[in-house]
Amino acid sequence: MTASHDAERQTRKERLAAAFRLFAAYGFDEGVAGHITVRDPEHLDRFWVNPLGLYFGHIKASDLILVDHSGKVVSGTRPVNRAAFAIHSQVHQARPDVIAAAHAHSTGGKTFSSLGALLAPLTQDACAFFEDHALGPAFSGVVDQTTEGARIAESLGGKKAVILPNHGLLTVGKSVDEAAWWFITLERSCEAELKARAAGTPIPIPDEVARHTRGQIGSSPVGWLSFQPLFEKIVRAEPELKE
Repeated sequence: MTASHDAERQTRKERLAAAFRLFAAYGFDEGVAGHITVRDPEHLDRFWVNPLGLYFGHIKASDLILVDHSGKVVSGTRPVNRAAFAIHSQVHQARPDVIAAAHAHSTGGKTFSSLGALLAPLTQDACAFFEDHALGPAFSGVVDQTTEGARIAESLGGKKAVILPNHGLLTVGKSVDEAAWWFITLERSCEAELKARAAGTPIPIPDEVARHTRGQIGSSPVGWLSFQPLFEKIVRAEPELKE
């Protein structure tokens, strides 16, 4: 353990706590469902995650638990959500580049996921996911086995997001900031497409333009940057999240 690891660990945990608070503010919580993880900077086969049954809006950095890839809680006293372990352990193992992953049963995401379709490039914001998100495996019940988590990770491939049919959304990033932002904007884009479909026949952005736009707004640095105003907002309002 080094001082640099300690500092980075605390930073990641504070960002994770902030992301949970924001998810609560946006109404992404659904009972005990939903989880965001961040890889430990020192022990790369371990990740920090919310404990089972703790409300997103109450989470502080000190509440987070550290789980290894066998499902053992190695730091913290509360239990881990079985689905969180089954999904996130497989995503983190399959994608060494992924530092954080976010999944929740948000209303727009789970509604859109029932269509069994990818997001169309209907808006500038949706273009961030053009050719950079996937459709997950067919729903087979609550995810409680790593084999199902592995199927999700395989569907995700090298992309930033996956729509899980009849389930919800999952996003990943090179930071908590990026993964959380992709989830927030993907959720909003799902809502926008649902409203556009209900209103009429939406006209998609041409592929070439959508691809160019993704290059402008869909990169890792842009994902990180887009989260910063939200992080500042929640920390100012609820500074205790860093405790």
